[in-house]
Amino acid sequence: MNIDFSEMELSVLPSFKGGKKELRAKMFFDGTNRIMKGLLIPGASIGMHTHEDSSEIIFITSGRGSVILDGAASPVYAGLCHYCPKGHTHSLVNDSDADLEFLAVVPRQ
Repeated sequence: MNIDFSEMELSVLPSFKGGKKELRAKMFFDGTNRIMKGLLIPGASIGMHTHEDSSEIIFITSGRGSVILDGAASPVYAGLCHYCPKGHTHSLVNDSDADLEFLAVVPRQ
């Protein structure tokens, strides 16, 4: 199966998961798994959340920012892949002055 994000409707999600500003995303959901192409403008974030029945893989395609995984912050940047295992808590933050673009996969486990 191929997923063509250019054919999908853009969703603008204010305060996604309790984050700041908004998440702009094109999302695929098959009833079990989610695949998303997302963008956070400067100062935007995805709020802190726990993956109770899934994990999440985030590949940064453009820009830079930070992730907070289980309370520890670390930088992310284009070409880096962040992994949040099932049962762990994380957040993605654009603390830069340019857009942060990423692909995310959330497989239910």
